[in-house]
Amino acid sequence: MTIQQDLLDITAAVTECKGADFKLQPLKIRQPQHDEVLVKIVATGMCHTDLIVRDQYYPVPLPAVLGHEGSGIIQAIGPDVKDLKVGDHVVLTYGYCGKCTQCNTGNPAYCSEFFGRNFGGADLEGHTALCNHQHDAVHDHFFAQSSFASLALSRENNAIKVPEDAPLELLGPLGCGIQTGAGAVINALKVTPASSFVALGAGAVGLSALLAAKICGATTIIAVDVVPSRLELAKELGATHVINSKEQDPVQAIKEITRGGVNFALESTGRPEILKQGIDALGTLGKIAVVGAPPLGTTAQFDVNDLLLGGKMIMGVVEGSGAPKKFIPELVKLYQQGLFPFDKLVKFYDFEQINQAALDSQKGITLKPIIKIQG
Repeated sequence: MTIQQDLLDITAAVTECKGADFKLQPLKIRQPQHDEVLVKIVATGMCHTDLIVRDQYYPVPLPAVLGHEGSGIIQAIGPDVKDLKVGDHVVLTYGYCGKCTQCNTGNPAYCSEFFGRNFGGADLEGHTALCNHQHDAVHDHFFAQSSFASLALSRENNAIKVPEDAPLELLGPLGCGIQTGAGAVINALKVTPASSFVALGAGAVGLSALLAAKICGATTIIAVDVVPSRLELAKELGATHVINSKEQDPVQAIKEITRGGVNFALESTGRPEILKQGIDALGTLGKIAVVGAPPLGTTAQFDVNDLLLGGKMIMGVVEGSGAPKKFIPELVKLYQQGLFPFDKLVKFYDFEQINQAALDSQKGITLKPIIKIQG
């Protein structure tokens, strides 16, 4: 499956089996082919999706190298690469074909090949780019990158060039989690000035959405969570109201704050009962974006007549519903202008601390871990 000549030595965090700790191992990676780029990974964000795949909510084959919020510097390019060059600084985002109807209409997050390209554990032909020193294949191509590694392969279309004066070690989470929250607000919900918005869940995705709602001009911005420190940070970032749902009925509180119901909502917890609360808290013609990912097959219940008579809208949102080649540089620019301070959500960990980062993320101690792979 993997070419055994001209391979490069790397260090990668391998997920060997369901629920296992990440294990740093020496592996080998092949050179870039076709429209691929080889990226020296500087840092990689840790996302909730890395953890639910480790725990096999999604059936990605193991052992595998995960990681899908990589940032780094291009070291080599394939013969079909057109616009990127060695030395470019890039953020790696999700994989998409670039040819289907959705890709051609500016909606690559809904690519017809999305699941296979991001969760297949290999390329679409079943080939891996990674192997161990015995030349046994290791599953990869996770989100078209597998960036819990010192080197990663990406296609040109999901390697997004960013300015060299931007802090590269910080930017990886723009490829997924931060992009998801901000994009759900800006691209999908299209939050309007002087409107009301609620983030149901004040993790990294929810707080990224909160920052975006502020940029959009929402004037009533509510954060709901059960962790007091997260609610305090939400206030620091621009929330006008916070609700601890352990202490208050969130639906009642939201309706009181908004005098009847909120205009826009985002559900990022992946819990069906929280989704129902969000739908119940919407005002007339309100919209809720669903970005939280529960196990496959999870269902939710809500009052159909409440939805019908209120003209409410529920929308599923993948990766912020934007075109990353356009949207990620826009987020970088907003950060550099001081309008999108997502750096307040992150904590850095050395590569050897990857399991501590995962534990801190699961416990809610750290909102967005970033794993420093190399300088």
